[in-house]
Amino acid sequence: MICAAKIQTTTLWLIALTATLAAAAATLAAPIRADMIGNSFLNALTAAGVTYSQPATTTAAGQSVCPMLVQPGGDFDSVVAKMAIGNGMSQKSAGIFTIVAIATYCPAMIAPLLPNRFQS
Repeated sequence: MICAAKIQTTTLWLIALTATLAAAAATLAAPIRADMIGNSFLNALTAAGVTYSQPATTTAAGQSVCPMLVQPGGDFDSVVAKMAIGNGMSQKSAGIFTIVAIATYCPAMIAPLLPNRFQS
């Protein structure tokens, strides 16, 4: 009987440990994924020639693009204008910034923004 109780206690301890490790992994996975996406966004901006001084602020601005697109009256041109005015960018830089943000954070929005552009 003592051996069975000890095995049961060890089994329960291993299950608890596994559950704890799984919970810890789940809580760490989201920030790591967000950092990877943010880093991809910043790298794409750099590759496109858009300069920035504060990575956290730039990433937050990039993440704000998608919600602006789905607001009533939200379209590519209005978002570019908001990015230019709100972040002190030229229209060209704001346009590139917006394209990179859409491609990074909400790529499904690209096709609806370009209706009839790919027809021959």
